[in-house]
Amino acid sequence: QVQLVESGGGLVQAGGSLRLSCTASGIIFRIDTMRWYRQAPGKQRELVAAITRESTPNYVNSVKGRFTISRDNAKKTVYLEMNNLKPEDTAVYYCNAEIERVWVGKDDYWGQGTQVTVSS
Repeated sequence: QVQLVESGGGLVQAGGSLRLSCTASGIIFRIDTMRWYRQAPGKQRELVAAITRESTPNYVNSVKGRFTISRDNAKKTVYLEMNNLKPEDTAVYYCNAEIERVWVGKDDYWGQGTQVTVSS
């Protein structure tokens, strides 16, 4: 069984910072691209940032220059450093990863989500 567990969400004032973490556990052969999504109330889930196994990042335009995605392959962990937070960043943030398991193959896995609330 594979699990993704997120941590680091919370309440912060506009202009503040938070760091999200997501760690994979279980019998894992390989983790490819890892992503952070977010979903605000009444809105569709959107991709915020992605990072390849070789640590090439990509970001949605609205967070460029403010958010940084990184990963530690040895720890099976992806991070999202969020700076200069804005009220419109308020959402539940979800971790997603492409994980390959021995004898099972590759599949997408999701974390349970962590709430980020930015007050104005």
